[in-house]
Amino acid sequence: MCETGKLLRNEFIGELVKKMGNERKSLLPILQEIQKKYHYIDEHSQQVVADLLNIHPVEVNSVISFYAFLYDAPRGRNIVRVCKNIVCEFHGSKGIAKALSDELGIEFDQTTEDGRVTLEYANCFGMCDKSPSILINDKIHEKVSKETALKLIRELK
Repeated sequence: MCETGKLLRNEFIGELVKKMGNERKSLLPILQEIQKKYHYIDEHSQQVVADLLNIHPVEVNSVISFYAFLYDAPRGRNIVRVCKNIVCEFHGSKGIAKALSDELGIEFDQTTEDGRVTLEYANCFGMCDKSPSILINDKIHEKVSKETALKLIRELK
């Protein structure tokens, strides 16, 4: 990352800390905002957060590692998650996952070469009564068929 990019991130993170506070309880909301803006939380940002909250960078990284929707490396512009709990699997999520993987030409936990889509599994969306479900970015899609899932990812930019 260039020096200008680092300065902009420093400024953004500094504003977040001013707004949310420099206590340990502010760590997760600050990380979520960094994730929202930059789509991942790089090492530089982790160090800045640690310094401003007066905690060790390992603590920052452990929070990122623990939460499934926080990342320490770049992902695609669109994140497609397929629920893999037993209820969704019973209703066909394995077939949907295979169809998406084949269509995109990638395996799960990979990103397309053009950076358009990252494909991931999720353990549960809490939508068992409307399974199978997929999550595209922040939008849940319920009772999805293979055809519907393929249509949805073809529409992604």
